[in-house]
Amino acid sequence: MKKDRKSNPVALVPILVFLVLYLGTGIIFEYVMKIPMGFYNVPIIVAFMAAILVACMQNSQLKFDEKLEVMAKGLADKNIVTMLLIFITAGIFVGVVGRSSAESVAYFMLSIIPAKFAVAVLFIVACFVSTAMGTSVGTITLITPIAVAVSEASGFSMALCIASVMGGAMFGDNLSFISDTTIAACNGQGCAMKDKFRENFWIALPAAVAALVIILVLSFNTEIHGEIAHSYNLMQIIPYVLVLAGGIIGVNVFVVLITGIVSGIVIMLVMGEVTLENLLLNMGSGAVIMLGTGQTTLWDMLSSMGSGTSGMFETCMVAVLVSVMCSLIKEYGGFDALLNGIRRLFKGKKGGQLGMGLLVGAMDIATANNTVAIVMANPIAKEMAEDYGITPRKAASLLDTFSCIFQGIIPYGAQMLVAISAVSELGYNITAFQILPKLFYPMLLLVSSLIWIYIIPERKNKTNA
Repeated sequence: MKKDRKSNPVALVPILVFLVLYLGTGIIFEYVMKIPMGFYNVPIIVAFMAAILVACMQNSQLKFDEKLEVMAKGLADKNIVTMLLIFITAGIFVGVVGRSSAESVAYFMLSIIPAKFAVAVLFIVACFVSTAMGTSVGTITLITPIAVAVSEASGFSMALCIASVMGGAMFGDNLSFISDTTIAACNGQGCAMKDKFRENFWIALPAAVAALVIILVLSFNTEIHGEIAHSYNLMQIIPYVLVLAGGIIGVNVFVVLITGIVSGIVIMLVMGEVTLENLLLNMGSGAVIMLGTGQTTLWDMLSSMGSGTSGMFETCMVAVLVSVMCSLIKEYGGFDALLNGIRRLFKGKKGGQLGMGLLVGAMDIATANNTVAIVMANPIAKEMAEDYGITPRKAASLLDTFSCIFQGIIPYGAQMLVAISAVSELGYNITAFQILPKLFYPMLLLVSSLIWIYIIPERKNKTNA
């Protein structure tokens, strides 16, 4: 353990400025002005720019040009560049094959399972789809209408159905190789995605199994009166299956995503559903499958690719601005002050792990965005990992896991608000407080994480991952 270094708590003021602007404005919009999804109408980019301006006004000993050099060095990090490229590539994949393909996955699984297991299937489907898509919000948006249909057709509690989808969505958000939280945590801590996945899997799996058992117990104590059925296209499942399989076996994330985009080419050529000429025009698996099955037109496909990429722009910009802000805070001694405070509060390696988890959790509560929370916590967590002797894979796992725990239960988070909004659009009413008691997975994930920190002995690290 390192000794306390020179620190400057005042250097942390930019973070406080960001939190006051972002969280304060969100609370006013959501609960005072009663604006629907008000918390997500807050311009996060503007809040970060204000915080960076405050950071630039600090430390008069440095000239402005010198501060620009500090910011430029923060942006020149290989991990930042890698993160941005992966964000964009993942956006293209989701834009190309996202919605219809995932829907086919959901309805296929529901079609082969008895109605008694419908809610359990919703949970499992949400786990699979979110792991393949890499987005909890997208998964909830997609499967919530199915959950409502399951509730109405079978008699299961609406809150249980919605909460099961949300739990499964957070499972995939935590584990997926193309999730922005996974990308942010792994690149921020400098570990391979497959190593973080292996670390995370043994934390998430017991929580998922326990949640599934609780769902099944509640299901068997519910009187059902119907089943849900819907058409689906098995061909559209292929890109997701390949992405998931490639990610699990440890294939490079860029290769995984490109494979997901181009996977249908050979299939469609063999089946004679597309000509070589059209193939050259439609260079993408998801595109070929979607076009070949008549789900979209070429121009719509190109638009979807653009929309998928555009959907990542804000995330990319946040990553850039956070890197800039954190580089100044670190230069001024702000991170040293925070680290010294954490070391005084949390003793030993196990305490350091809990401190790291609570750090990202607090940032998630403040920002209601687990990706932003991880990106903000990354520089601090990296130094904490060095101080406490925590491996990069463990640090990345802690950041991702705890951010998903908190994001999965806060009533003003995007996941909760999107679920409630989707239910409302279908003509039904449900509140966050009805859903919260049924959010078994995030709660059990916290329990599993604490057991993993304090009880399960840490595995030997042969590769210094």
